[in-house]
Amino acid sequence: MQTDPTLASDPAAPLKPPKPPRKASARFMLTHPLHILSLGFGSGLSPIAPGTVGTLFAWASFVAFNQYLTVAEWAALIVVGFVAGCWFCGFTATKMGVADPSPVVWDEIIAFWLVLLFVTPVTFTGQLWAFIVFRFFDMVKPPPIRYFDRNLKGGFGIMFDDLVAAFLTLLVIALWRMTV
Repeated sequence: MQTDPTLASDPAAPLKPPKPPRKASARFMLTHPLHILSLGFGSGLSPIAPGTVGTLFAWASFVAFNQYLTVAEWAALIVVGFVAGCWFCGFTATKMGVADPSPVVWDEIIAFWLVLLFVTPVTFTGQLWAFIVFRFFDMVKPPPIRYFDRNLKGGFGIMFDDLVAAFLTLLVIALWRMTV
């Protein structure tokens, strides 16, 4: 007698083919409020370099809200955004049928907010260099980022590799500041 409901009753029955991955679109984004957050309020829907567009959105939103939020409020927003992002980025990835879909850019937003929080106040040029260094680490994924990207799964994995990219970006900026 079978007690595991996951086992097929007929072992010879063909398995259902997996559903093809869902494409991110405005229609998909609007099917659930968590998709709006995961897809960076639409910035992740860019057909070209969605991670870069999501990071640009993070930069613009940081500049817009920085005049209203204290450092402690930013820190709380980033912590809550990371923890919640683990859940809703995983939710959106599951609905899309892809482990780490490129349109999910909430991870870039939270990570780049963290970078900007630590480098501000800095000139536009300083913020631009922070953007370039962060995008380098996020796109190239040198060790240890690559390790975490490949070995951590689910929403936590989606979020964590970008957090490591943020810390490496801050390390580069700190080392550069020590030399000038």
